[in-house]
Amino acid sequence: MSLPPQFLDEIRARIPLSRVIGRKVVWDLRRSNQAKGDWWSPCPFHGEKTASFHVDDQKGFYYCFGCHAKGDALTFLREAEGMSFIEAVQLLASEAGLQMPERDPRQVERADRRTELVEVMEQAVRWYRMQLGMGLASEARAYLARRGLDDAACEQFGIGYAPDQRQGLFNALRSKGISDALIIDAGLAAKPDDGGAPFDRFRGRIMFPIRDGRGRCIAFGGRSMDPNARAKYLNSPETVLFDKGRNLYNVGPARAAVAKGKPLIVAEGYMDVIALVRAGFDGAVAPLGTAITEDQLRLMWRISPEPVISLDGDTAGLRAAIRLIDLALPMTAPGQALRFAFLPQGQDPDDLIRTRGAGAMSTVLDDAKPLVDLLWRRETDGKVFDSPERKAALDKALGDAIGKIPDKDTRDHYFSALKQMKWELFGQRRREPQTARPRQTWQPKGMRGEVLPVAPVASTRASWLSSPDADDRTAEMMIEAMILAICATHPELIEPVEPRLERLEPADPERAALVHDLLAGSQSQAGQRALESIMAEPHVRTAPAILRPSPDDSAGGILANALDRIEARRAARDEIARAEAEIEGLADEGLTWRVAQSARARQQADHPSLADLSDLGEDRAALSAQLKAALENEIWRKPRR
Repeated sequence: MSLPPQFLDEIRARIPLSRVIGRKVVWDLRRSNQAKGDWWSPCPFHGEKTASFHVDDQKGFYYCFGCHAKGDALTFLREAEGMSFIEAVQLLASEAGLQMPERDPRQVERADRRTELVEVMEQAVRWYRMQLGMGLASEARAYLARRGLDDAACEQFGIGYAPDQRQGLFNALRSKGISDALIIDAGLAAKPDDGGAPFDRFRGRIMFPIRDGRGRCIAFGGRSMDPNARAKYLNSPETVLFDKGRNLYNVGPARAAVAKGKPLIVAEGYMDVIALVRAGFDGAVAPLGTAITEDQLRLMWRISPEPVISLDGDTAGLRAAIRLIDLALPMTAPGQALRFAFLPQGQDPDDLIRTRGAGAMSTVLDDAKPLVDLLWRRETDGKVFDSPERKAALDKALGDAIGKIPDKDTRDHYFSALKQMKWELFGQRRREPQTARPRQTWQPKGMRGEVLPVAPVASTRASWLSSPDADDRTAEMMIEAMILAICATHPELIEPVEPRLERLEPADPERAALVHDLLAGSQSQAGQRALESIMAEPHVRTAPAILRPSPDDSAGGILANALDRIEARRAARDEIARAEAEIEGLADEGLTWRVAQSARARQQADHPSLADLSDLGEDRAALSAQLKAALENEIWRKPRR
């Protein structure tokens, strides 16, 4: 009985999947989120103690991360209860309070038509198989032998041969009482525009049957034996049975193999799939002569949560992978990921397996990279990031890309991974990747447990940083220490200042490692050493925000002020360095000192909150006026002769 898709959708909408499956399992309530319809339990299809079976009420699908069982409510009733499709529908319809629909005569007619076309296709498979053993197919048999395909392989995949005859298949099918219309509707013959007799669509080609998930032949792919043919490979046209953007070659056997624990491998063509399967990689499929489509991606994810896209190690293979990025990112989510395996330059899976064996292919697959790595490669390969603008352009490109990911958790993890990659590219020193951890309140060794308050000494109360005798670089290091200490003891304050913290770029390598650890939520030996040293500094260990960490706003204000101060110091220093570099023929050796002092005074006049950085004891307004006059009159330049 053919049922309207709308009726089945209504059943699924009315009955939560967890209600159907809950009769067979005991939910792990600690891991489940009932409010969101997110459920976990031990798998009912294979014996286990851990909760690896996931049910998503919103999507209406279940998936087991152990045995890879996957489906909807109807699938579950059929596989777990042994019901037929109609029995499962009738049970759910009764629970949902819905009447089973009457049979639609037009749907019955369409179903009957599909059944007829499938039978025509199976007749064609048998005829092509028979032709492969005939004398006209000697060249085709020799080609298949060179590619390592023996009789057993040809039988397994139903490989046949279409002789170079205008009406070979057409006449053979007609002789069995099959009408012209059915042969044409099946895509096996074409009718000329001038109204002449139909002719075979495939001629002089090795034939590969394309079957759907139920094993029915729905189309053919033909490889030409003529090197001058306009198309090396030719697929059946779109028919009632066949939509090339919604199907995959070898999808049925691959699905069965993945259910038994094999990886789903997406190769480029028929011969690649056959070579992979013959080498033991039974979960191999291929798109049908086109780039991977959205429907094919969804079909792959219904089979496996993480298909491996196997691509030739050439420019074309890389281009194909890059095209897939923008298609896949808006569809990426937990349980819907991709990995990419690139073969050696100039080789496809068939070449690699024949020359180096299945072990070499396993190595390639084991080295498959996640989608985030390919995104990074696309945005950075062949590019130089030697300016703030170029780095900003990279940030924007990556941000635009991951902004397409609808799932927040997935998007956040992409952001973290790309931040790590940027650190490795731009950081002052490369580090071994650390295991990601939640941000934590840091305490150096020897300071675990309660920290006893220490009374501030007189020199600390006198604000050493604001003393005119303080060395500028040393003062900056002390401000930097306070910033890092506050971030370590108040990890909740890091996220709002992440961009500013990334720009801190400490000159000390261990402090640079600590910055990375704070941003990544990790902990390294170098960062630990830096934190122990910072916490031992008097102005840090006596600071109230460090002594008595609390969720009030005082630490956040101190952190913002410290960042303002260090950024202002660096801006002033950079401005002075640029001015000094432009000075030619210095007229007054004291001018450099005056420029520096006046610039600092002007900086503090513009930012009153920074007034405690230094105290020059001078009239700042007067100094600013003198500096302006000096710059306008260019008094440092030697007179021209």
